[in-house]
Amino acid sequence: MNHLLCGLAANDNLPSSLLDRLIAVADAEVADHLADRADLSRAQAVALAARVEESGVPLAYRGRLTAADVDPVARPDVALALLDTGAAPAAWARLLAADPVVEHREKLAACPGLPPDVVETLAADPEIRVVAEAALWAPAQVAARLAAHPHAEVRRMAAANEATPPSVLEALVTGDGLPAARHCLVCDRRTPPFAHDPYGLRPDRDLPPWASCDGAHASTTHDLLYAALRNPTTPAGALVGFVDHPSHLLRRVLAARRDLPPSVYELLASDPDPGVRAGLAENPAIGDALIRALADDDCHDVRRGPAHHPGVPLDVLTRLARGTRIGATLLPRIAAASLAEVEALAGSSDPAARMLVAQRRDLPAEIRDALATDPDAKVVKSVAPHPGLEESQLRAMAGWHGARVIAGIAANPDATPALLAELARHEPPVRKALRLIAGHHNATAPALLACLDDEARPVAAGHPALPQSVVTDLVAGADLRSAEAAAANPSLPHTVMTELLPPPPVRSESPGGDAEPAAPRPPRGRDRRTR
Repeated sequence: MNHLLCGLAANDNLPSSLLDRLIAVADAEVADHLADRADLSRAQAVALAARVEESGVPLAYRGRLTAADVDPVARPDVALALLDTGAAPAAWARLLAADPVVEHREKLAACPGLPPDVVETLAADPEIRVVAEAALWAPAQVAARLAAHPHAEVRRMAAANEATPPSVLEALVTGDGLPAARHCLVCDRRTPPFAHDPYGLRPDRDLPPWASCDGAHASTTHDLLYAALRNPTTPAGALVGFVDHPSHLLRRVLAARRDLPPSVYELLASDPDPGVRAGLAENPAIGDALIRALADDDCHDVRRGPAHHPGVPLDVLTRLARGTRIGATLLPRIAAASLAEVEALAGSSDPAARMLVAQRRDLPAEIRDALATDPDAKVVKSVAPHPGLEESQLRAMAGWHGARVIAGIAANPDATPALLAELARHEPPVRKALRLIAGHHNATAPALLACLDDEARPVAAGHPALPQSVVTDLVAGADLRSAEAAAANPSLPHTVMTELLPPPPVRSESPGGDAEPAAPRPPRGRDRRTR
């Protein structure tokens, strides 16, 4: 991979003429960056797809290629991408339904809006992989029919399809009214009984580690139940019996459902598996009594769950914030708090309550300003990124609490260039703050130059406020990440961009034809960082 050309490919200020030259020498990595460019013309997209085959699919997904630009016979992968986005004619679907490559038909089965005749063709495909994919995306009538397919893998995919009728999903869970499946992917490959040793070698790498079949297709049946429990259209009445199922994976999925009777949630709250209880703790369907019970659970991961519950009582949430590692995040209950609740939290004598509400970024000015002068550094750190704080307030925060709040101040969108420069020179350096300063839209040369001596260097190298001479030197430096970021810097001079590109091909006078293009040359200069 040529890191400099990858950087150029992402440079928003690359002239169109140089973009054409870059396309002409692009490899797969460079093409991946080029496909993201907003200024890529249709002609350039077509040229890029012709130059690097791998770029055709992402260009199609990003709307850079149209059906008029693609031959579905020569480039079925690109044609499938266009079908997947609804930008290709139905005739292509009929053509690809007969494609000899199984992977192409499998991909086609996942495309939305297929003509009914194509869906029927795929549902009758000789390859089970294709039929299973069709069962996952088919409309209700076809999905209902495929739910009775003799192959268990097809049934599993029908169980995951939200278009499958609820009565059919219930039959898949209970087995009532459906003939027994005769095949699965395991017994297709291995003679039952067969099971992978979960702690040893896997003799069949095409099967998952948990694959097993004793004639009843055990692992596929388990996966079918897992899919049905995750499917929101599966009737809750068919699932309540799984509350004591031996598989903790199935019980975990059950605990996340929002349509179960309260008695089922009560049973799950005492499940021996912490993962079941943790998932239940975040479920919006449980009420205050269970939230309070789970907030007192012996397991830390379970106690953390109620903190993310949208209906957790504020007194419980405050208590959890004191003794549970929740992280610096705006919790759903705090985001939905009323003005009266916000005022109560901000005026609480408990710093944990004040820290929670300080994470909001829409606080009234008087509450925001009061929290900015809080004696607790954790509260100040939480409110420091709040927009609207004045420079004097941010400076006061840094003066009172020092390194503990500097990263929060550096994240403030209103931090001034002068303040950012001072924070960048803080001793000892605050590495998280330097990374934030290096990417801050208000950062100017003094702050950015201070960031070049730190791990934040690659971020600063791409900042448009970095002096051109420094950007040029970074392009020529030994640090590849910083050089690539500098090559992507829109302030990089066009003359340097030109130097980084191989010269246009020159036709050789010898019978050999065109001369080989020269390798990219870094610009001259030394790696200097002047302050």
